[in-house]
Amino acid sequence: MAKGKYEYWLSPDGLLKLEAWARDGLIDEQIAENIGINPATLYDWKKKYPEISEALKKGKEVVDIEVENALLKRALGYEYTETKTEEYMVEGVPVKRVTKTVKEVIPDTTAQIFWLKNRRPMQWRDKHDMELSGEVKTGNPYAGLTTEELRKLIHGG
Repeated sequence: MAKGKYEYWLSPDGLLKLEAWARDGLIDEQIAENIGINPATLYDWKKKYPEISEALKKGKEVVDIEVENALLKRALGYEYTETKTEEYMVEGVPVKRVTKTVKEVIPDTTAQIFWLKNRRPMQWRDKHDMELSGEVKTGNPYAGLTTEELRKLIHGG
């Protein structure tokens, strides 16, 4: 196959390979390298040939969902069963012993923070945008009193 030819990558086999690379977690630059082209050429192909763009999106979507599920699982914590198999001899007879242990992975606060900052940015982002009107409201209980009235309050009269 000549370098830079796109025909193969538009075939069912080529599209399947592109999708698989994306599903395996390769980024566009790595996929371009695997094809033997410049990343800018892959970008152009994605714009020119929707089949290539769709194959890459489809592959990335699968792995993105898997990562989202793993992040949520880690954020909430989970239990799993660890199985150990021991083989040994008792009076010349092979014996196999299987032990199962339930283990707990506690919820991960970093995963929780990451999840919340991305899923609920208005409530959880670090930086909050504020709009100031220019008017300062202090809640001053003496606002509106004249100088004479303030003097009377100070001197108790």
